[in-house]
Amino acid sequence: QVQLVESGGGLVQAGGSLRPSCAASGLTFSSHALGWFRQAPGKEREFVAAISGGGGSLDAADSVKGRFTISRDNAKTTVYLQMNSLKPEDTAVYYCAARRVQGGLGSRWSSDQYYNYWGQGTQVTVSS
Repeated sequence: QVQLVESGGGLVQAGGSLRPSCAASGLTFSSHALGWFRQAPGKEREFVAAISGGGGSLDAADSVKGRFTISRDNAKTTVYLQMNSLKPEDTAVYYCAARRVQGGLGSRWSSDQYYNYWGQGTQVTVSS
C-alpha cells in the first residue's frame, strides 16, 4: 500500500521560510517522479514543483521560481519543498504526489491528473 505523508507546514510571517517534507512508503521511490501541488480556499489545485526519480530533472511554477526549491533524498524516501521569501498568496494546503516514470519527469508533470498517488496535505499559512 502506497502512502505519502506530508509534514512541516505551519504558520509563518511574510518573508519567512518553511520546509515541508513528504515521506513515502510502499513504492520503489527512486522510480517515481514527485510533485508538489497546492490548493487555496476557493481555488483549483495548482502545480508548484516536480522532480524526477534520480533528482536530475526539476521544474517549478513561475510563481515560485527563485523562492521554492524541490529536492529529494532517495535513501530516506522523502521529498522536500524549501520555501523562502513566503508571501500571503502562498497560503494553501500543500500536497505531494507521485507517479512511476522510466527516466526524467515524463510528460505532463505539471498536471495533477498525471499523478497516481497523493498525500493528505499540510497547511501552510503566511501572515502579512
